Amino acid sequence: MNTIFKALNDETRREILELLRKKEMTAGDIADKFNISKPSISHHLDILKQADLVTSEKQGQFVIYSLNTTIVDDILKWLITLKK
Repeated sequence: MNTIFKALNDETRREILELLRKKEMTAGDIADKFNISKPSISHHLDILKQADLVTSEKQGQFVIYSLNTTIVDDILKWLITLKK
């Protein structure tokens, strides 16, 4: 769970998750939405993957990233238990 919160602690990574919430994207597509280097975007994607917040699938020469809604559901369930 610490890895998830570390990943969510960064504004750029939260913005990446918002983009992936709308549609699957390549790293290049994601990088085009930001004013930072492609290696920095790759670093952010690696952290999101380590936290299991995004998944990746190789399609030809591209890697397609998508939001892992299963882990988001798990986080929400955990947060709800804190309220009880």
